[in-house]
This record gives sequence, structure tokens and C-alpha cells, in this order.
Amino acid sequence: MASTANPMLRPGASAPSAFEEATYRKVTWRLSPLLLICYVVAYLDRVNVGFAKLQMAADLNLSDAVYGFGAGIFFGYFIFEVPSNVILHRVGARVWIARIMITWGVISALTMS
Repeated sequence: MASTANPMLRPGASAPSAFEEATYRKVTWRLSPLLLICYVVAYLDRVNVGFAKLQMAADLNLSDAVYGFGAGIFFGYFIFEVPSNVILHRVGARVWIARIMITWGVISALTMS
């Protein structure tokens, strides 16, 4: 005879209430479209680097190794995410995001020709 117990529950855990199920359902339906959009944008970001190589490598006479190194640096920013979030927690979002914006503006201004 088949068991009627929910296989997703931990042993000894009670079944979720109707309110919990409704809450999970509502949160899932609200977050799923946003997560899908974020996934598509992240995918396009990664694909565009490949498309950029087609023109940029020829125009700038870059070897595959140099282009790969540059792309690795471009996507290497994730190393700084954990320390950045720790600092954000300590100093507050207003101060930290302002610092990021000012730094980004200064670096962008320094790259002008």
C-alpha cells in the first residue's frame, strides 16, 4: 500500500497549514517573473561578451589569451561581492552605495580621452 505522507517533509515535521501554502504560492508567483528576467539579463550579459570579441579582437589586434584575460577580469568582480556586502552591513546602504557611485564616476571620468 502506498504511503500518503508528503515526501518533501522532514521526518516528524507537520504538514504546512493552508496559510503557509498560500503564502508560498503567492511569493513564488511574485518572485518567479523577476527571477526569470534577472536570469535572461545575466545570460545576455555573458553572451554579449562573446559577440564583442568578434569585432573587438580584430580591431584591436588582441590574441585569444589577451581577450580571455580581459574577460576574466571583467567577470572577476564577483570576488569583491562578499567583502562589499560585509562593509555595506557595517556602514549602511546610503553611505556605501554613494561611495560606489562616486568611485564609479571618478573611474569613468579618468577613462575619457
